Amino acid sequence: MNKTKVLTEIYESLLKSFGKQYWWPGDTDFEVVIGAILTQNTNWTNVEKAIKNLKAAKIFTPKKLYEINIDRLAELIKPSGYFNVKAKRLKYFIEWLFSNYNGRLSKLFKLDYPLLREQLLSVNGIGRETADSIILYAAEKPAFVVDAYTKRVLIRHGLITEDYEYDAIKAVFENNLPKEVSLYNEYHALIVMVGKHYCKPKMQCEECPLVNVHRKGAYNPKADKIRKNRK
Repeated sequence: MNKTKVLTEIYESLLKSFGKQYWWPGDTDFEVVIGAILTQNTNWTNVEKAIKNLKAAKIFTPKKLYEINIDRLAELIKPSGYFNVKAKRLKYFIEWLFSNYNGRLSKLFKLDYPLLREQLLSVNGIGRETADSIILYAAEKPAFVVDAYTKRVLIRHGLITEDYEYDAIKAVFENNLPKEVSLYNEYHALIVMVGKHYCKPKMQCEECPLVNVHRKGAYNPKADKIRKNRK
């Protein structure tokens, strides 16, 4: 299988169907970073409410978040869910940023991609998806972001198997597509769209823009039947 061809076909089909997504929805690099941490295990609407609270309280800067009491912080980000855990994660990150980079994202983002990722993953509460989201959408370096939607789409199109872990899935994209920030940015956003609307745990292939994408090695009788009926 030519993975580059299939990945390109998936991308082009999604872009044609959904159009550009203009991610990440944040006014500054700092807002993107905070959003990436808060969006764990919740939807973006709830994150927006939490960020709105932080801005209204006039503490939406690294210095203010460094100084704020953690209980007060938890109260402000309550809409994001798991607010006590996320308050700790925000504090871990901000304190780490001040201890190592004088509280300046610009200094952190000067690191090259491998070292930046290693540094972010060393912070308590930042996993691979969050780290890659920060690297791609805030630092604007070519790191492909993988989530549950990504794995599901690739399995159903025969590009990976169930046993693929995060970094192996990430490598499928990074080894077979140009290392371009704009491409990775848009691709991940489009995968989220198809995952939310069509490629759900219970497949909805009838109207999915990927129903006709090459699927060699994949097993999806529902989609296969739909394609045959369309011929």
